[in-house]
Amino acid sequence: MNTVSAKVPPAPARVHLPSLLAALAALAIMGVGSVYPLLFADAAGKADHGLAMALFWAMSAGLVRGVGFVPRFILWRWGFSGWACAAGLLLAAWLRWGV
Repeated sequence: MNTVSAKVPPAPARVHLPSLLAALAALAIMGVGSVYPLLFADAAGKADHGLAMALFWAMSAGLVRGVGFVPRFILWRWGFSGWACAAGLLLAAWLRWGV
C-alpha cells in the first residue's frame, strides 16, 4: 500500500506592524546617517562599527519580520524576529548613549 502524506499548507503571512514600524525608524536613522555621518562616529571621530552593526541588525530583523516572513530554520527565526529587532535597537542605544 502506498500512502502519501498530505502536506499542510503554511499559514498565510501577516504584516507585523510593530516590527515594521521599527524597521521604518531604522531606515530613517540610516537616512539621517547618510546626510550626517558623524552620527555613527565615536568621540574621536572614528566610525563606530558596533553601533552600525546593531542598527543594521535591527533594520534587517524589523523588515523581515515586519513584512510577515518567518524563517523555518530556528537560528534565522530568532535572528530576524521582533525580539531581535528590539534587541538590536536597545544595543544601538546602549552603544551610543550607554554608560
